[in-house]
Amino acid sequence: MSNHRLLYLSRADIEAVNLDIATIIKLLEIAFQEKGEDRVEIPPKPGIHTQPDAFIHAMPAFIPALKSAGIKWVSGYPQNQKAGLPYVSGLLILNDLNTGFPYAVMDCTWITAYRTGAATGLAAKYLARPDSQTVGILACGVQGRTNLEALAALFPLKRVYAYDIVEETQRNYVQEMTSKLDLEIIGVKSAREAVMNSDLVVTSGPILMHPKPTIEPDWLQPGAFGSAVDFDSYWLPEAISQIDKLSTDDLAQFRYYRSLGYFQTTPDPYADLGEIVTGKKPARQKEEERILAMNLGLALDDMAVAPEIYRRARESDLGTWLPL
Repeated sequence: MSNHRLLYLSRADIEAVNLDIATIIKLLEIAFQEKGEDRVEIPPKPGIHTQPDAFIHAMPAFIPALKSAGIKWVSGYPQNQKAGLPYVSGLLILNDLNTGFPYAVMDCTWITAYRTGAATGLAAKYLARPDSQTVGILACGVQGRTNLEALAALFPLKRVYAYDIVEETQRNYVQEMTSKLDLEIIGVKSAREAVMNSDLVVTSGPILMHPKPTIEPDWLQPGAFGSAVDFDSYWLPEAISQIDKLSTDDLAQFRYYRSLGYFQTTPDPYADLGEIVTGKKPARQKEEERILAMNLGLALDDMAVAPEIYRRARESDLGTWLPL
């Protein structure tokens, strides 16, 4: 025991690894292929709730094909932003498959941000029109950034319509992402304008048990794809009723969330992402289908990415070794 040590990776260490979004999407595709073949272990995430609409969740997963086992202890507190703090914080632990010993502990905020964007990208790869060129971003925070990066890696994007209720946040987003992605990004004055002009739509506001939705029927155009990163918080039930295909990343966890009080007016998805990736359930079948992905955020995503972060950190001599 006295000789055992683990590697601690800070947020700065993980950012220094500089793992690209295309690789993250590929890792998630492997993980969901394994999930679709029932070769992973991913129990519904339990949690505690110290504030309204806040959560602290325990998220374990085991992916044998990626030799990955571990847990993420993550919180999401909407009121943090008023204090200048990130909405999401937490830690991720990786365990040795043979001994169970932890061999790495790392900040989970960067991984959470990018694996969530990558999950949208993976869903869009199968469910969106491949010629999609325009994106509507509703909420210009961290997820507005990483989701756009993922979509830009997969689609021939030409124009982005960005909307946020805080004008300064929207303005900063337009400047930053225009420079980063070399795309035409236009700040718009309404959520309606962002949705109606877009082939791909991402909503990423706070996750609320009792939301006051914004998106109305007929805003999402025939043939468009939406990713509801914030569950159904942005989408009126009447708008969701127009969706031809509603997917999620895990049906069991969708129903678990419903038992907690979420998704009271949202119907069951027709498939989860593992079933879609493996071809067990159909992806897009018609040009004019409206399709909405309502991914919940799985430990599977984190455990697909974290071992690669660890491997590259070791190669670059990043992090701090700690005795256990």
